Amino acid sequence: LAGFSNCTDGYHVTSPHPEGIGAVFCMEKAIEHAGITKESVDYINTHGTSTGMGDPIETNAIAELFSEHAGEMAVTSTKGATGHMMGAGGITEAITCIQCIRTGVPPTLNLDELDEKCASLNYVPHKAIEKEVRVAMSNSFGFGGQNSSVIFCRYE
Repeated sequence: LAGFSNCTDGYHVTSPHPEGIGAVFCMEKAIEHAGITKESVDYINTHGTSTGMGDPIETNAIAELFSEHAGEMAVTSTKGATGHMMGAGGITEAITCIQCIRTGVPPTLNLDELDEKCASLNYVPHKAIEKEVRVAMSNSFGFGGQNSSVIFCRYE
């Protein structure tokens, strides 16, 4: 575990801030805490609940923070494989990041039709890919604007 951040944007009881300000802040602070650059992040496991509101907001937050590097990263959601386990989702997604560093990038299962608002990122549909991952981030963004991001780095 290299870095983490937790914050709240307090925008609404169930909805994230439409501009993703809490998500951007949280990811940025986790990167700072880890002492790495944005360009060193190879993979993000998104909160990715497959909702018409949340997924585009998270996509835009990632695109805003990582700018040109956003298209170079692999970005997936594992909730298509596990379901949304509420509080337990964070730990399973952290394990996914650790395994991703060890073995490669898992797919976003059941991604048959990508929302055009999410087309700016590589969501790795259906099949795992071989990609060297040295740095992985996991996002958990919940009700009430709660935001958590953790960063794992390959041990050297």
